[in-house]
Amino acid sequence: MSTLFQPLNFKSGQRMKNRFMLAPLTNTQSHTDGRLSDDEYKWLTMRARGGFGLTMTCAAHVQAVGQGFPGQLGIFGDEHIEGLTRLAQGINAEDSLSMVQLHHAGMRSPADLIGQSPVCPSDHAETGAVGLSLEAVEALIEDFILGAERAVKAGFDGVEIHGAHGYILAQFLSGTVNQREDKYGGSIENRMRPITEIIDGVRARCPKDFLLGLRLSPERFDVDLPDIIEVAKRVLADAQIDFLDMSLWDSFKEPEDEAFKGRSLLSYFTELERGDVALGIAGKLRNPEEVRLAMDANIDFVLLGRAAILHHDFPIQMNADANFTPILNPVSTDHLREQGLGEAFISYMSGWKGFVS
Repeated sequence: MSTLFQPLNFKSGQRMKNRFMLAPLTNTQSHTDGRLSDDEYKWLTMRARGGFGLTMTCAAHVQAVGQGFPGQLGIFGDEHIEGLTRLAQGINAEDSLSMVQLHHAGMRSPADLIGQSPVCPSDHAETGAVGLSLEAVEALIEDFILGAERAVKAGFDGVEIHGAHGYILAQFLSGTVNQREDKYGGSIENRMRPITEIIDGVRARCPKDFLLGLRLSPERFDVDLPDIIEVAKRVLADAQIDFLDMSLWDSFKEPEDEAFKGRSLLSYFTELERGDVALGIAGKLRNPEEVRLAMDANIDFVLLGRAAILHHDFPIQMNADANFTPILNPVSTDHLREQGLGEAFISYMSGWKGFVS
């Protein structure tokens, strides 16, 4: 408990008041052009007010063609800065660090949503995605960096690069999806090059105290665990990011890869040398006991998703009662409204089996 409510000082100089970070959560509440809505503002600022040391937006797409879901927050144009500025101010006013997650869905962009075929590191028959030219890859990297610069202009404390969950940067990491033969394909060093070039660009063009995180997921979506371990090892050794966010789906599971079973999936990342880079995890951290178990596994902070949807003030409640009992699913739509979810978000969560009664 004492660690959970101690500040975390990041290497760039920012300070998170406790070890609770709001996970970046799809909520489908933005306007169709990617501008911030009142519902999304309310949902996020309620979590900041509820005690989260850092409040992160949903995945915000850095190119219009990279949209992954309806009602997604955008950061691909200067027209988004006004709403993002309001959001950063609202989060920071509650003594919570503010962060945008930078995202591009790649082949996971629905064609009917973006009005064209999605893009991918290589042509992808199953999704109909079209492989990017070398110039288009360079433009993609530049647009991630421009997204970070817009976040700076809007007053955010930092950005997280979304390299997980089968979206475009994870597609580059995949040895099966990525069939390129140039400097962005082949070896894991080449396949992670978009990530490292984005990191270098953000560090070169944003303030020194600007927070920078990276999200990775070690399984599913055609990535191999050894590759993701190697990516994590390299970015930790480079020490250009403030934190690594590992999205594990289940924080306490064993790996799916038979060759790596016999110990927890998480342990392959906690054993890596990380110096001053903080390590956090997300995945089925639903109650105080699971949060404490995660912290005991040699990590620096937790990212809460569904638990934060059910209780906007989870950190405050846990601080008041170390063993408070969160509400169990399924929950009523009225409960979700009380927790600051708009109707679009409630409709989205109703699609999650067993979440809404």
